[in-house]
Formats: sequence, C-alpha cells, structure tokens
Amino acid sequence: MPDMSTHPTQPIRLIVGLGNPGADYAATRHNAGFWFLDHLAEKYGVTFKVDSKFHGQVARILVGGRECWLLKPSTFMNRSGQSVSSIAKYYKIPLDQILVAHDELDMAPGIARLKFGGGHAGHNGLRDIVSAMGSKDFWRLRIGIDHPGSAAQVVNYVLGRPSKQEAEAIERLLDDCKRVLPELLKGEFQRAMNRLHVVS
Repeated sequence: MPDMSTHPTQPIRLIVGLGNPGADYAATRHNAGFWFLDHLAEKYGVTFKVDSKFHGQVARILVGGRECWLLKPSTFMNRSGQSVSSIAKYYKIPLDQILVAHDELDMAPGIARLKFGGGHAGHNGLRDIVSAMGSKDFWRLRIGIDHPGSAAQVVNYVLGRPSKQEAEAIERLLDDCKRVLPELLKGEFQRAMNRLHVVS
C-alpha cells in the first residue's frame, strides 16, 4: 500500500463527479464519475438540483454528522474547472478537501484507486480543474474503464458504452467505493485505501 503519511488528512467536503451532461452521454464510459455520485445520492436519499451559480447539479449529504457537497458539472468535460472553482470558492473549501471521481484508462473495469495529486494524464476534465484551481493537489478517485489499446481510439472509446460485463464490474466497484465514504469524510485516507484496494 502507498504511504499516505505525507498526504493531507483533512476531511473531504466536496466530491466532484466528472462527466458530460445530457442523455446522449449518460451511459458512456467517460461519465463514470457521474455514476459514482448517483450511487452516493441513492444511498443517502438525496436528489441533485441544478444550481446555475455553480454551473452544475448539486446535492448535500450528511454522513455521521459530517456535511459533504456532491457536484456534477453541467459544463462539458473540458470546462469542468469552472464549476469546481465556483463551488469551492463559495463554500470556502480548500483544494485538499476536494475529491474528484473520474474514469481511468490505465485500469481495468472493477478496479479503483485513491490518489492525491499527480498529473492529468491527458484527461480533459482533470486538466481543466488543475488549470482553474491553479494546483493539482486534490484527491482523485480513479475508476477503471480499461484502454482500447491505441491512442487513436481513445476518444471514441471513452464516448462509447461499456459492454454488459464491463458495466456490471463497474457497478460492483462503485458499490465498494461508496462504502468507504465515512472514512473519506473523516480524513482517514489510509484506511479507505486499505479497504478499497483490497476489494477492487
């Protein structure tokens, strides 16, 4: 397991799911971050509401007395930073208390990893958040969708739908991910990683 002792241990107060808005994109691999937030909203019995000042859909959950905002940007993927920066500034949420859930080409469906900081690896949503926030020092939940095998196929692949088998693996994974939310909201990242990385 990675050594988390050098990373922040502040509670997560904002979880951003990355995806593209609209029915045409809802079931595509690139929307895995949205899927995770839908799982959380269902588990905690909340409904997303459009909030124009945040350029997205938002919901508020309480877990063990701890408040956390959920955000699905309504901008397209490559403008996600506008939405994230708006809500972070409004609620005065520091960057190290933000978790961004996104699709990850470098891991198979059914695998997820928590990570702090790092590059954007060509992911347009992450790229724009780093640009808008002026830093890459935020948490990521990387949701595996696998790689098509060729860089030339990536765009069509991420905007395509997973197979039935892939979708089932991702759904099981998201169930595992939502179970570690209490740890994330307490800043217990090592414990969350240990649990998540064992099951996935």
